[in-house]
This record gives sequence, C-alpha cells and structure tokens, in this order.
Amino acid sequence: MSSNTTPAADLQDALSRLAAVIESRKPANGGDPEKSYVSRLLHKGPDAFLKKIGEEATEVVMAAKDVDHGGDASKVVYEVADLWFHSMIALAHYGLSPADVVAELARREGTSGIEEKALRKVAARAAEEKG
Repeated sequence: MSSNTTPAADLQDALSRLAAVIESRKPANGGDPEKSYVSRLLHKGPDAFLKKIGEEATEVVMAAKDVDHGGDASKVVYEVADLWFHSMIALAHYGLSPADVVAELARREGTSGIEEKALRKVAARAAEEKG
C-alpha cells in the first residue's frame, strides 16, 4: 500500500487490475484456452466456472471449520481468495465488475441484514402478485 492511498483505494485498485486481466483473457478478447486458465474456464462456459465457485465455497467452509479445531486461519484467506477469483471470472462473463459488487455493498451499508432480507421478501411478493 502506498502512503498516498487508503486501504479501500488499494483494494479497489487491486480488484480493478485483476478484473482487467480476466477481461483480457476472455476468448472474445484473444484469450487462448491453451495458455490461460481463465480463458479455458470462460471458453468452457458457465458450468465450468460455476462448478469452481461451488468447489471454492466448500473449501472456504472446510478451512473455517478446521480453524475452529485449531487449524491455520491463513488457509481461510487462501480459500476466500480462490473464491473471489472464480467469482470475478463469473462477473466478467456476465459483463459485471468488482465495482458493481462494491456499489451493492455500499448501497446496503447501514441497513440491517434482517431488514434488508425482509424488504427483498416484500419485493418478491409484489412481483409475484403482478406476474
């Protein structure tokens, strides 16, 4: 982290740089599935990277459970990094970016999780009644 930026800015910069690399690896942007893991996952389609997201989420849970029993907490960080990375591949596939996720988290800031979930239920019911 440079002395001129905040941790939040450094995080956003790191995510933006990684998103740009992922974007460059899309087959449509010249990414070669023979040379790039990201390009290979994107070339195979959603089932490939969605499966990886599921696997990585499970590994986060397993690492956290291990910590509860004396395991190394740094493994949780490692597995969450894998989960974020694969989630960023999904974001890129669907034309989204980490900035979209950050904006959604900012939108939710200050809102109770219980309240937010209740509001989603109300919106879903209203949509069902219309449709």
